[in-house]
Amino acid sequence: MITLAHISDIHLSPMPEVGWRDLLGKRLTGYLNWKLKRHDELNSETLASLVSHLQTQNADFTAVTGDLVNLALPVEIERAGRWLKALGQSDKVAVCPGNHDAYVAGALEAAQQNWGEYMQGETLDASVFPFVRRIGELAVISCSSAVPTRPFLAIGRFDQAQADRLGRILKVMGEAGYFRTVLIHHPPNPELQHPSFGLKGHKLFRSVIAEHGAELILHGHTHRSSIHSIPGRDAEVPVVGVAAASSAQGGTLDDPARYNLFRIERAGNGWSCTMREFGYQRLGSEIVMRLQMRIC
Repeated sequence: MITLAHISDIHLSPMPEVGWRDLLGKRLTGYLNWKLKRHDELNSETLASLVSHLQTQNADFTAVTGDLVNLALPVEIERAGRWLKALGQSDKVAVCPGNHDAYVAGALEAAQQNWGEYMQGETLDASVFPFVRRIGELAVISCSSAVPTRPFLAIGRFDQAQADRLGRILKVMGEAGYFRTVLIHHPPNPELQHPSFGLKGHKLFRSVIAEHGAELILHGHTHRSSIHSIPGRDAEVPVVGVAAASSAQGGTLDDPARYNLFRIERAGNGWSCTMREFGYQRLGSEIVMRLQMRIC
């Protein structure tokens, strides 16, 4: 039996001191959005409490599906690197990047350098994504939908080259009998697409899953807890999103902070995967188990 934790949309706060030269281009609109809307909705106290609760679970592995930072300023990227080290050792934690981690050109490359082994794994070639982490019979496959975009856009992209690599990895890991869990920041299912914040290439992603199969897909981005599915090779594949880990209670934009814990084990010739969701309710001050269900 393997336990896999899933946390997303960290949005480390508070916002560091910035000068006007730091706010050129898209960072200006992002900074204003933070000051006007987000600074009361996302906070470090909520995040710290949630992470402390998660760490008591002693999960075998933790998946972080992006948006560790807000404007991808160098000081934010460095702070996120320290946060990852506090979360767990790099052999037990993997990150797939979100759109805020690639907020401007060059930001994702800086994050890759600073976060190091947290955003690395086995690959097919020199391309960073997708990379694979193997934990017992679990294969965590981290994709990237993170690209810089124009102001007021939060879209992701999944292109043909990454699709080809993902297909080959899914095929190899499937033939080897692994429980294949795919990480991607933007949700790939059609129900959650939008012109300004959806995934460009979502149909391509789904076609890869339909051809090669997978056992589980995890995403963030929406700041909402959700469970959907998309067609796989032999069966529907669960697509699970999780609320932002720093989302405060009483906010009007998002679900309160939560994380998911998956218990994965062999069941005859197949798999059994039970999901438990932990986090805050809209009322009450305690972190509780909100949901338990078998997803495969």
